Amino acid sequence: MDLQTLTSEMRACALCTDLPLGPNPIFQISAAARMLIVGQAPGRITHGKGRPFDDPSGDRLRAWLALDRETFYTDPRIGIFPMGLCFPGGGPGGDKPPPEICARTWRQPVLDRLPKVELTLVLGAYAIAWHLPHLKGKSVVQAVQSAAEGQDKVFVLPHPSPRNNRWLRQNAWFEETVVPRIQATVRRLLDAPAGHAGHGAEEGPHG
Repeated sequence: MDLQTLTSEMRACALCTDLPLGPNPIFQISAAARMLIVGQAPGRITHGKGRPFDDPSGDRLRAWLALDRETFYTDPRIGIFPMGLCFPGGGPGGDKPPPEICARTWRQPVLDRLPKVELTLVLGAYAIAWHLPHLKGKSVVQAVQSAAEGQDKVFVLPHPSPRNNRWLRQNAWFEETVVPRIQATVRRLLDAPAGHAGHGAEEGPHG
């Protein structure tokens, strides 16, 4: 199955019948992707807008990456593929975890069809557990520090939410030392010759 067929199947996915707002798979995937942003799952706002990080969290994330909105949403070399494709519903301490069946069904088949990815940005415990299982259960500080040099083409980021302002103040080293490394890597990937990327992005609603 090629990536276009797979993404069509994901857009039509209705595996989870108990989602509070119903299924609405949100992702941004292209075979041309050279950078993959991996988060937890779309939030309620994302579910309504059908576009990832279209909020203050996204503003901060784009600042960390030194990317403008147009590039972030339209460049096929930038992929966004959360652990859960749909809004899982709210819980007492935030959103519920992404349903395990989502990653179990879709994740590896998609990753196997993204041969050009050279950089993965990992946000959150569920993404860490999948992509960096040796860091599962570590604190945010430990996880971010463990990948602070971009080892194995991976950086771990704290969530860019305004709720993390205190963490960012207490860990100023992240924006002072790690963010410039991320920006340099992103710049290198996206400044590559045009022949490295196509323009036929397979985009769904994002997340």
